[in-house]
Amino acid sequence: MPEIDLCLGTNEKKDIISYVEYYFRNNMKNQANICDDVFENKEYSDFGNITYTEKIRAVIKVQDGCDRFCSYCLIPYARGRVRSRKPENVLEEITKIASKGIKEVVITGIHVASYGKDFVENYTLIDLLEDIHQIEGIARIRLGSIEPLLINDEFLKRLKKLDKICHHFHLSLQSGCTETLKRMNRRYTIEQFEEIVQRLRSVYPDVILTTDVIVGFPGETDEEFEKTFQFLKRIKFYKMHIFKYSIRTGTKAATMENQVSDDLKESRSKRLLQLSVENQKFYHQQYIGRKVEILVEEKEETYYKGHTANYLLVKVKAKNNSKLENQMIVLKPNQSTENELVVEM
Repeated sequence: MPEIDLCLGTNEKKDIISYVEYYFRNNMKNQANICDDVFENKEYSDFGNITYTEKIRAVIKVQDGCDRFCSYCLIPYARGRVRSRKPENVLEEITKIASKGIKEVVITGIHVASYGKDFVENYTLIDLLEDIHQIEGIARIRLGSIEPLLINDEFLKRLKKLDKICHHFHLSLQSGCTETLKRMNRRYTIEQFEEIVQRLRSVYPDVILTTDVIVGFPGETDEEFEKTFQFLKRIKFYKMHIFKYSIRTGTKAATMENQVSDDLKESRSKRLLQLSVENQKFYHQQYIGRKVEILVEEKEETYYKGHTANYLLVKVKAKNNSKLENQMIVLKPNQSTENELVVEM
């Protein structure tokens, strides 16, 4: 593309001024110049990884890259190999966060289950979580989207000892049909996935599970979709993010036969979205009249809003002149809507 003068990667964005100055100083006009090759990056670039949400929650990226090569995904080509952030840097960052009064951190990455895979020493995600758990001032540790196979017996045995861990897990499923999962190059069966769900529910009776599902993947027949629907109905996720498959040039799935029509993708998507709505209503009804603890995040008109540790959104009528942001409060919802639980004083 001749109109592009300079191409910088994600790792260079913090130094964009220096690169532009270098570009002009060396008279590089009309030269293609790519400064970052993700496949050459072997170490995590640590240049600030915090995203604040209303100064209540901090999202901490601890890992970049992916080597799973799912057949529909370009991320390994765009992000490169697995690179983990040094634990001492993560812990130092979270200690600073806690000193600012922030009570909840979300641990995330491109494929966070691979955290530590690139370290010489044996230090994995569960080691990092145990160390974060020791930081004074942090009340909640929430995990971002995780690979289902991360939840093995050893991981769960150690995880359940950490009482700051939020009982909410986003398990990336993609399909409830083993045949479809194989074409996606996902590395588990629906039987394995269901066993993982049962493990989590046996350890955390109040656990909330959310997931991602792709509909209309190449070759997905009516029978395969029906298997997915029945599986999702049985598992009963609290929320499901439904994506209609779209072709990504350069992936294996883009060249697969039997691409599914847009109309069929749309009808399948609507059916799963309706199931997700029904599931949310079911879960909300279970919490009417039960005590829950929320971390208040914001005030919206006459209500305060916040999430429980297991990810239920609750709003509570604000009293005159009350200031509840960033406070942990216990209450009993007495109403519910499609999206949230409600406390009317």
